Amino acid sequence: METAHLTPDQLDAQASRLHDTEAWQHIVTGWERTAPEPSPPAPASDDGAAPPVRPADWRDLLSVPVDRLVEDSLRAVPARLPRERPLPGRFGAVLPERLHAWRRIGQPDVRPSVHLGYARQILTEWGWQNTPYRLRNARGERCLCGAMLTAHRLGYGSLGTVDRAGAWLITELRSQGWTGLIGPWNRHPGRSAAEALALIDATIRRASLAGH
Repeated sequence: METAHLTPDQLDAQASRLHDTEAWQHIVTGWERTAPEPSPPAPASDDGAAPPVRPADWRDLLSVPVDRLVEDSLRAVPARLPRERPLPGRFGAVLPERLHAWRRIGQPDVRPSVHLGYARQILTEWGWQNTPYRLRNARGERCLCGAMLTAHRLGYGSLGTVDRAGAWLITELRSQGWTGLIGPWNRHPGRSAAEALALIDATIRRASLAGH
């Protein structure tokens, strides 16, 4: 049975290495569609007459490409939440992580966006914390990386999925101008739980749009 012995900082480093690979950069940029080049005007006929008028296509009436409209519509749709599956109560929040490993038995893998949805649920129900270099505090509250590792322990995603979810988090952070890792962002002075949840929400949306 697959088990994780990673610390939050080890996960952070692995996700950063994945983010920096050429293959990952192709993933995060290749899915975005660009507007097609405008087609050249139809040439006039040899006798100088104007070409026959085609029946108007409804696509010609759009000011933006259809693909862009679809993409914009998807961005406006809230990210799909994971299937409801209750966490093992407040007492479960303070149990050692290894005691949750049995929950992985028979669980299928999930997409990174779904995994992040469960990490969000953990932060919402068990709480968020920003103690340096700690997966959780005495009350069972998790940091961002700690929530992802706990979601894995509870059966939501493989270790590879955890790495990809972390790489998506870093991708979102880069888009917001943060050049460091997840951990330093999480424990930055003045950081709030609301900001951590907003970051996960934005990452879920970005990964979902990419089919991840």
